[in-house]
Amino acid sequence: MAAQPHARSPDLAPPDPVELLRTLLRFDTSNPPGNERPCLEFIAELLRRAGLEPRFLARDPERPNLIARVRGRGEAPPLLLHGHVDVVPAQADEWRQPPFAAELVDGEVWGRGALDMKSGVAMLVTALLRTVTDRTPPAGDLVLALTSDEEAGSEFGAKFLVEAHADEFAGIRYAISEFGGSTMWIGGRSFYPIQVAEKQACTLRATIRGSGGHPSLAIGDTALGKLGRLLSLLERKRLPVHITPIVRAMLETMADGLPLLHRLALRPVLAPPLTDRILTIFGTDGRALDPLLHNTATATIVRGGESANVIPTEVVVELDGRVLPGQNPADLVQELDALAPGLATYEIAREEPAAPAAPDLTLFPLLAQILHEREPTGKPFPLLVPGYTDARHFARLGIQTYGFLPLTLPREFPSILMHAPDERVPAEAVRFGTDCVSEAIRRYRT
Repeated sequence: MAAQPHARSPDLAPPDPVELLRTLLRFDTSNPPGNERPCLEFIAELLRRAGLEPRFLARDPERPNLIARVRGRGEAPPLLLHGHVDVVPAQADEWRQPPFAAELVDGEVWGRGALDMKSGVAMLVTALLRTVTDRTPPAGDLVLALTSDEEAGSEFGAKFLVEAHADEFAGIRYAISEFGGSTMWIGGRSFYPIQVAEKQACTLRATIRGSGGHPSLAIGDTALGKLGRLLSLLERKRLPVHITPIVRAMLETMADGLPLLHRLALRPVLAPPLTDRILTIFGTDGRALDPLLHNTATATIVRGGESANVIPTEVVVELDGRVLPGQNPADLVQELDALAPGLATYEIAREEPAAPAAPDLTLFPLLAQILHEREPTGKPFPLLVPGYTDARHFARLGIQTYGFLPLTLPREFPSILMHAPDERVPAEAVRFGTDCVSEAIRRYRT
C-alpha cells in the first residue's frame, strides 16, 4: 500500500480517549456473532476527518478489518499499532451496570471490553490522531490495523490479513498492542508487565479404548474407567518443568523489585528440581505462575457412548494444549504419553502458529523507560502470557509485538475482571496509557 502524506488538521483536536472508549463500548461487538462493522465505520470516520484514508479489508464484508497509514520521516521502519474491536459475550443480568451502556461511575468506565480491549483501541487511535495533528511526523510510518474476530480465533481478522494481505505489513518489525502495561501488585509493590511472548495453542484428540459389554456385568478395564484415570492425572499432575529464557528474565526482574523475603522465596522457582514444590507452597500465586513453567493440556470436550445400556469401547476427549516457546505440540504429546503410559493415543487435531523460541526485546528498554519515567515506583518486566492474541499471526511475518497499553490500577482494583461480569477500567488509567503510547510513538527510532 502506498504511504499517504502525513496529514495535519490543526482545527480538529484528537478525541479524549475516555470519551472515545465510552463510544466504542456502546457498540455491541459480542463475538459471536461479532457485528464489528458499525464500530469500525465510526473509527474510520474519525480518521477521515483527520485527513487519513482508512480502508476495509474483509473476508466477510460485515466483519471487516480497518487499515490506515500515516507517513513518517523515513528514519525508521514502519511501526504497527494493532488491536481488535470484538469482545466476548456478556450476560446482562450478571452485571451491576448494563454491559453496553458505558456508564462512568466513581471515575470508572463500565462495559464489556473496557479492559479487553476497547480501552486499548481507544489508546491506539487517540495516540495515532495526536501524531497526525503534531507538527513533526513520526520517525517511521505508522500502520493502524483494527481487526475483527480475535476472541474466536481471528479467522476473519488478523489471520486473514496475514494470509491474504501480507503486503500491507511489508518492512514492519515491531508492533504495539495488547496485553501488558497494567499495574500488577506483588508483595505490596507495583510492577508493569510488558507482553513479549505467548504460548502456542493446539487441540489434541485423545482416543481411549477399553472393554465393552452389558453394564449389568462386572466388566473392568473400560474406556470410561481409563478416561477417569486420565482426567484425574491431568488435574493432579504437572508436566515437566521448562525454564524458558523469557520466564527466567521475567522472574529475575520481578525478584529484583521485591522485598528480601519475597525475593528469596521466588528465586528457587528457577531451579527445576525445586520448581513444583515451591509452586505448591505458593498456593494461589503459584497457580498463576504454573502455566508459564509447564506445557499444559486441559480436557474440554468428551465424546463416547451411544446407549445407556452399552459400555462404550471407545471414548474421545479433546484437550486444549498450550505449549511454551521453544516447544511444539509433538513435545506435548510425548509428555502426555509419559504422564499416562498406555491410557490413550493422541493426535494433533489443530495447532496455532508456533511461538518464536526467543522474543526480540529491542524495544523493551524504551517502553520500560517510558513507564519508569511516568511511574517511578513501578518496575516493568517482560511477560510471557499463557493465552494468545493476534500477535501470533503477525509474528508469522517476522513482527515482534509488545503488549504495551499501560493502565495504572490501584491496589484494590479487582484483578479478575477481564471477560468477567462488571468489567471496568479507571478513566484516568486510560489517559495515562494513552500518554505512554503517544510517547512511545514519538520516541520510536529503531
